[in-house]
Amino acid sequence: MLRVCLTLPLSIVFAAGALSAQSQPASPAAKPAFVPPGTPGSPIHGEIFHAQVLLSAAGFSPGVIDGKKGQSLTEALRGFQEAKGLEITGKLDGPTRQALLTTPRPSTVMVTLGPDDVKSTYVYPLPKDPDKQYKIPFLGYRNMLEKVAERYHTTPAVVVALNGPDKLIGLGQVLRLPNVIPVSRDYKGSLDKGAYLMNLLNVDALQPRGSYIVIDKSEGVLKVYNGTAANDDEASEGSSSGQLVAQFPVTIGSTHDPLPIGDWKVTTFAFLPPFHYQPDLFWDAKDTSEEHRLAPGPNGPVGVAWLDLTKEHYGIHGSPEPQNIGKTESHGCIRMTNWDVMRLARIMMKPGFPAKFQA
Repeated sequence: MLRVCLTLPLSIVFAAGALSAQSQPASPAAKPAFVPPGTPGSPIHGEIFHAQVLLSAAGFSPGVIDGKKGQSLTEALRGFQEAKGLEITGKLDGPTRQALLTTPRPSTVMVTLGPDDVKSTYVYPLPKDPDKQYKIPFLGYRNMLEKVAERYHTTPAVVVALNGPDKLIGLGQVLRLPNVIPVSRDYKGSLDKGAYLMNLLNVDALQPRGSYIVIDKSEGVLKVYNGTAANDDEASEGSSSGQLVAQFPVTIGSTHDPLPIGDWKVTTFAFLPPFHYQPDLFWDAKDTSEEHRLAPGPNGPVGVAWLDLTKEHYGIHGSPEPQNIGKTESHGCIRMTNWDVMRLARIMMKPGFPAKFQA
């Protein structure tokens, strides 16, 4: 593990991180020419990228901000349209674009990297097998690029696409990043390590207040409402008595471990929690796997937070792979990006709120 902050080109850090995630070394490839973001040939679509930034600022998370279309963007647009009383199309149409642009926020910001951006306890290589992870005292980021990407709600590949592969990363270096800079960092009232993590993950302290959450299996999103929870008749009609104030993409269960349909409550918040790995609860665990207590860290199995449910062994938690939220399966729990689970904790402020899971 390392605590040093070297200044390196993005291309070198990105290649090292990609290699650590592969079982076999990658074949050498020619370095592609840099194409400025938002121009033909760039993997980043400028208008979509800006919409993602504005949706996030409005409380309707698109997941990772990458300038690409996808189901998470569509659902974020649908949620925003519902909250604003617009026609629900799931498209970036004229009225939706106009409503988003009432927030004067540019899509990117130039950041001089400081200690909060690049100083950390790095773990490289980072094994994926719990039988090897338990030996590591902190499941931290692999490198500076991964840490910066998560802090600015994106991926290492997007940071490279925004800046070019020859741009340097390190303390004091300047990078163009998604504009998710909080308006306020006054996290008064946050529990335990909550304020520390919200600051590190650029979670704005100014959030709407929520009363309860609803997860509909067919939508693949977690919705936050302020008001009174719907009764069973209303829920069956897809309506709610509260006001929709925020929405997040989630990974919810699988055929082996389906979403636990019913009415539950979130009983406790745990920030930077260790994880009790019990292979008998995982259908895909290796026959030789043993029970372990894994160290905390953003790259641990539950990320930076665990919001415990009244359903035994189930919770709402973070993830070490934000780019996979909504695209893969979970072991029954509700998985979010690390920044979104911390934002949810800020919106709800304290445990005890209802959580309704429906088909």
